[in-house]
Amino acid sequence: MRYFFRVLRYAGPYRRYAVLNVVFNLVSTVFHLASLLVFIPFLNLLFGQTPPPTERPRIDWTIAGIKRLPDLFNWQMGQYIQEHGQVGGLVFICAVVALCFLLKNLFRYFALWAIGILRNRAVRDLRNALYDKVLALPMRYHTGERKGNIISRMTNDVQEIEFSIMNYIEMIFREPITIVLSLAIMIGISWKLTVIALLLLPISGLIIGRIGKSLRKEGLRAQQKAADLLSTLEETLTGIRVIKAFNAEAAMQQRFRRENQMLNLLNVFTLRRRDLASPLSEFLGALVMVALVYLGGSLVIGSNASLSGGEFIGYIILFSQLLAPAKSFTTGYYWIRKGSASAERIFELLAVENTVRERTDARPIRTFNDRIEFRGVSFAYEGALVLKDIDLIVPKGRSVALVGTSGGGKTTMVGLLPRFYDASSGQVMIDGHDIRDLRVHDLRALMGIVTQDSILFNDTVANNIAFGAKGVGMEAIEQAARVSNAHEFIVRLEQGYQTNIGDGGNRLSGGQKQRLAIARAVLKNPPILILDEATSALDTESERLVQEALYRMMEGRTSLVIAHRLSTIQHCDEICVLQHGGIIERGTHQELFDRGGQYRRLCDMQAFD
Repeated sequence: MRYFFRVLRYAGPYRRYAVLNVVFNLVSTVFHLASLLVFIPFLNLLFGQTPPPTERPRIDWTIAGIKRLPDLFNWQMGQYIQEHGQVGGLVFICAVVALCFLLKNLFRYFALWAIGILRNRAVRDLRNALYDKVLALPMRYHTGERKGNIISRMTNDVQEIEFSIMNYIEMIFREPITIVLSLAIMIGISWKLTVIALLLLPISGLIIGRIGKSLRKEGLRAQQKAADLLSTLEETLTGIRVIKAFNAEAAMQQRFRRENQMLNLLNVFTLRRRDLASPLSEFLGALVMVALVYLGGSLVIGSNASLSGGEFIGYIILFSQLLAPAKSFTTGYYWIRKGSASAERIFELLAVENTVRERTDARPIRTFNDRIEFRGVSFAYEGALVLKDIDLIVPKGRSVALVGTSGGGKTTMVGLLPRFYDASSGQVMIDGHDIRDLRVHDLRALMGIVTQDSILFNDTVANNIAFGAKGVGMEAIEQAARVSNAHEFIVRLEQGYQTNIGDGGNRLSGGQKQRLAIARAVLKNPPILILDEATSALDTESERLVQEALYRMMEGRTSLVIAHRLSTIQHCDEICVLQHGGIIERGTHQELFDRGGQYRRLCDMQAFD
């Protein structure tokens, strides 16, 4: 239940609505019980077991005065019956019951209104906390985690908490009020019967409780299997072209059906356990009531009768009303146990440590004035050394290219600069300051990044170019598009800059998407530029247009360029060859080519291709 209480913390800022819910439920319960209790004096007077009071009882705000409230009602009803007869008394009782039910349901609506605000705002804040956490987590986490698993926690698990826990959060406030008030009145009517009831009910509760022990465990397995199913769907949509190209539809169908069948079996098992709680609790409650009817009946019809007929009937009515909140408590307990599995998965994500932390005394940085320096930098991922003892200085305004075979550590190296990762040892410095001492937002504001995969969003062309920038006018957006050779194809779109480019920019070609990504970086106007395989996935014509845009963009900027096509980086001021996580060669294109080392071999292989 600890996860249940952790979920409730999100309701803390809205506790005033919980207070309102308690107050409204209290008033609603009072009117509900009053609608049942008014029958007791009527039945006693009707059967002649209790003579009506001869004088009006005196009511005041003392305990004794409050206890005389039933006598006042008896006196008023007795007067009414004497004046209008028993039928008139029945009309009087019906009118009082109707009024009580009206007020009960009115305050019940107010209680639902209050708890609805609390419940939905708490779930909203939980979703916001999850999304903020996903954005804050470093690239190392996202590299090793399945996207479908994260999406499942943001959707299925939050929905399960909203349905299983938040829907029953009112149970905590409402049902205890009903139970306590009902027990207090039942004790007032017959403490003997109440003691018997309190002895029998826990026994039935223990029997029911044994059924729900495995619910959280099975619920957790079901949510994990739902995440696997969602991951399979996400992979299918992402790789649909490859699936069709390799005739792998049958294999993917088999995989999906296997995951779906496992989820089905787990859900059926969990639902059987949960659904058993309600009829079982009702049956055990009925057995307890049968026992009370027998024992209470002996107190009415025995030689030493201590209960009147009206009190006995009223007691049984109250006890039957007590079963409903007790049953709700049992049902709610099962739902909360099931929802706790989802809560565990959510809080597991929220508890993930962010390895890229901004120090509390981090200093701001607004400009780049001197140089970038990698000083003795090493980086390991899950125990495997990816970079080792990197020493590199990039003066302002210079361009440095990183080349080498795949897996050499090039992308990891440039990812250290914007702190997508933190170095395991050594320092990455800008203008003599360790980047771990700088504000992350300011650090990344100095950089523009263009990658091989053009990450675009399901929005208009203009909004994709202006992504992350505030208060940008169309004139600046168009200028950035012209620099990136994108303006001509944009104006040919059906709605120009206001054209929606679809999910991931799928309505555009690869070259068009890449030029939009370059325009986004141009608009940012960063002093430091990072190009990671920006032209490797393009055809010859698109590569020419993109390369022209990149050359214009690189003018006057400090650039780190990763490229497999060596023809695109021959103009760079320095070329570093990485192999097995270390720099094995460095120099200009001509120097490295003449040296006849690894760079020359790479050039020869591409020339042969």
